[in-house]
Amino acid sequence: MFGPLISKAGSSKNNKTGSWRVEVRPKFNREACIGCKICTQYCPEGCVSGTKKEDMEVDFSFCKGCGICAAVCPKKAVEMVKEESK
Repeated sequence: MFGPLISKAGSSKNNKTGSWRVEVRPKFNREACIGCKICTQYCPEGCVSGTKKEDMEVDFSFCKGCGICAAVCPKKAVEMVKEESK
């Protein structure tokens, strides 16, 4: 084996990102969002959630900033923006 086994999507929820997230993070444009939830299905960390476009959110404690949610959004309603200083 070459590293830890991740048995299913979101199983890394035990490992918070902490201060090592890449320099970008997802931002939702709720007006453009159609509520398809494709972003929730493709997030490898399982940190994108919501039941309709008005409540889509990202748990930034676990988000790695990979950008998959933005890449799969059919309406380009997720934009990767520069991480704000803490």
